[in-house]
Amino acid sequence: MHRTRIKICGLTREEDVLAAVNAGADAIGFVFYPPSPRFVSFERAAELARLVPPFVSTVGLFVNAERSYIAEARAAVPLQVLQFHGDESESQCIGYGLPYIKAARMRPGLDLLKYAACYPSAQGLLLDAFVEGYGGGGETFDWSLIPSGLPVPLILSGGLHAGNVTEAVQRVQPWAVDVSSGVEAAKGVKDAARITEFVAGVRHAHG
Repeated sequence: MHRTRIKICGLTREEDVLAAVNAGADAIGFVFYPPSPRFVSFERAAELARLVPPFVSTVGLFVNAERSYIAEARAAVPLQVLQFHGDESESQCIGYGLPYIKAARMRPGLDLLKYAACYPSAQGLLLDAFVEGYGGGGETFDWSLIPSGLPVPLILSGGLHAGNVTEAVQRVQPWAVDVSSGVEAAKGVKDAARITEFVAGVRHAHG
């Protein structure tokens, strides 16, 4: 079993970036979706990105954003990966000079293999719970809905926390896990101890 990668998303504070990096996160995410309580400006994200050491990826999350907005983010923030969390088509995800991952909001009836086929250029699919609005709302979804044979790496999200991530990794065997609210003391405010416990939970899945 490969080592499951870990992304901590929705970072807004210096101490949270450092906590994620020091705990062993492989990637950190900045939310560029203004309605989100975890939203950061490009200027703020650029300040936080300066704390990120080599070989930890910086990911920019967008929801149905205009191309000009994404281009502006690209110019202002040293991003390595784009994450599209809305209803974007493949043509809206490409052309920025960066790899991207596409989120799928999981619910019964969603044909994930067909969905993946609509994004052949994606570097990975991020599976999140289906709730009103965008983002998983800290909710889990039925992992048995995930089909085998996905053509791209699977990133598991949605309601993960230290108490369930070991089971999630063992059952789903995703390429990576993505957490936001599951390591927070309040919306947009991460908790260093919860981050450390979450990373330990992922590692425990590997024995």
